[in-house]
Amino acid sequence: MEKLFKIIDSHAHYDDEAFIEDQKEVFNQIRENGVIGVLNCAASYSSLKTTNILTKEYEFIYGALGIHPENANEFTDNTLNEIKEYIKSNNKIVAIGEIGLDYYWDENPEKSIQKEVFRKQMQLAQDLNLPVIIHDREAHKDTLEIMKEFKDVTGVVHCFSGSVEFAKECLKLGYYIGFTGVITFKNAKKLVEVAKEVPIDRMLVETDCPYMAPEPNRGKRNKSDYIEHIINKIASIKEIDPLELNLKLNGNFYRLIRRNF
Repeated sequence: MEKLFKIIDSHAHYDDEAFIEDQKEVFNQIRENGVIGVLNCAASYSSLKTTNILTKEYEFIYGALGIHPENANEFTDNTLNEIKEYIKSNNKIVAIGEIGLDYYWDENPEKSIQKEVFRKQMQLAQDLNLPVIIHDREAHKDTLEIMKEFKDVTGVVHCFSGSVEFAKECLKLGYYIGFTGVITFKNAKKLVEVAKEVPIDRMLVETDCPYMAPEPNRGKRNKSDYIEHIINKIASIKEIDPLELNLKLNGNFYRLIRRNF
């Protein structure tokens, strides 16, 4: 396949330990394969710093800063101030994230703690007029409830795993829907139905790398150039030329982060 796609990965974790040994080599590879932009999303407290550093070292990387619900216990009274300082000194930090709720794992922080941390970071996004990158796993009802509390905040529900009905509620609030490699899996029938209903101008594509590699690379370490498989799958669902879809998705990303393109 000719390398004609100009790929933007709207959600990645290149500061993950999976990339420690060959991060620079991976970056060179994905750039050669058409990747023009990446949003690296913080998750843990330590990744606030590492994400900030990546945006300064690499021109094509933007950053989102936030505490993931699995790491909600790391959130302290000073965390918001630290995030504010990073944003104040770095105009490539363009969103608050990855934030939200995750009720899947029993060992995750208590739901009440997750919701408190989620609300505080949504308030920060509202105060700073920044979009949010929302993580929602097995917590659709509570996630939507908190999203509705902050009507001036928009962003993306990343790695979308909900129903068509939930997607429509998110769209009403002005959110984008993020599609990962999961949509290429044979058992992703529910997600395919979501993709049929979500307008192209409200879609984003992402890796969530190093996780969620699409077919035919399922089970491997994911990376941003694999997004071509996601674009091809969605183009087939929407009956649109893949290159045309690619350009539309890139435009959506720039609108999300409020940058010209």
